[in-house]
Amino acid sequence: MANKNLRFIVMAFGVLALSACKKQEFAGNTAPAMRTESMMTRQSALQNYTLSNWMSFLPDTTSLAQLSIPGTHDSGARIEPVSGTAKCQNLSIADQLTAGVRFLDVRCRHINNTFAIHHDLVYQNLNFTDVMKACTDFLTANPTETIIMSVKEEYTPTGNTRSFEDTFDAYVQENAGKWDLGTGISKLADVRGKIKLLRRFSATKAKGIDATQWADNATFEINNAAANLKIQDEYKVPDVSAKWTKVKALLDNAHSDSSNRLYINFGSGYKPLIFGIPDILTVNNYINPKVTAYFKANTQGKYGVIPLNFIDKDISKGIVETNFGPAL
Repeated sequence: MANKNLRFIVMAFGVLALSACKKQEFAGNTAPAMRTESMMTRQSALQNYTLSNWMSFLPDTTSLAQLSIPGTHDSGARIEPVSGTAKCQNLSIADQLTAGVRFLDVRCRHINNTFAIHHDLVYQNLNFTDVMKACTDFLTANPTETIIMSVKEEYTPTGNTRSFEDTFDAYVQENAGKWDLGTGISKLADVRGKIKLLRRFSATKAKGIDATQWADNATFEINNAAANLKIQDEYKVPDVSAKWTKVKALLDNAHSDSSNRLYINFGSGYKPLIFGIPDILTVNNYINPKVTAYFKANTQGKYGVIPLNFIDKDISKGIVETNFGPAL
């Protein structure tokens, strides 16, 4: 009987040891259905997360306003007629999402009752259906994640028999289960597997976080009954050092604010050249290394949404890992 007990103890110990040594994988459908603050430590999150599933390591009770979220400015802009004038990203929408991006800035020209993705007058050989497919495919594969999508009308509408809002609503109906159109700043439990709308177009009915009071080339607040925002979008950049000062100030502001205000802090912009020709790369080549260095020095806490041009996995990783506090 003693030998049987000993064998049982040895076998049980072996199973426990094996379980302790085995790397946990919280990707896609393998993530727990309910995340609580006591389930994960910073160390284990850093060891096990991927840029495709990093939100699976955060508690369901976490507000979107309490996160650091990598984002992209003009997310679909990968084509330009002249170098440095319109292209804002190297990565496709799908690749941005797998690189950790969870905020997309989608600019839609309303044409023939559809949305074509534009950067000003430049068509990006991309349509809203393509953007939606990338997002829904990603969320189906990674149901613990959420995507905040800013939708804005871009360039001149033509050939339409309905409003921009009506066309948007038609797209929503094609994937109704993948959208969260609530007007408040949600908790992760309510938006996992969904696209959270940040609305920059006028609407006759409440839908998404209302950001229609967007100021031009400014740092500003939007205060609605359902959501409070603070935004830095100073995109005309005659002085790159001054632009970084604005970016850093809002990063610091977001970090120190314990309220449910959502911070959106654009690192993007252009330097106006002769005849107003935009120089995107000069700004990018100064700001992105500053962002990288900032998050090497500031490794924990919330810093808001940070939309950038030409994001890559390394920049995204630094932002993502600030979400993994000592106790999640």
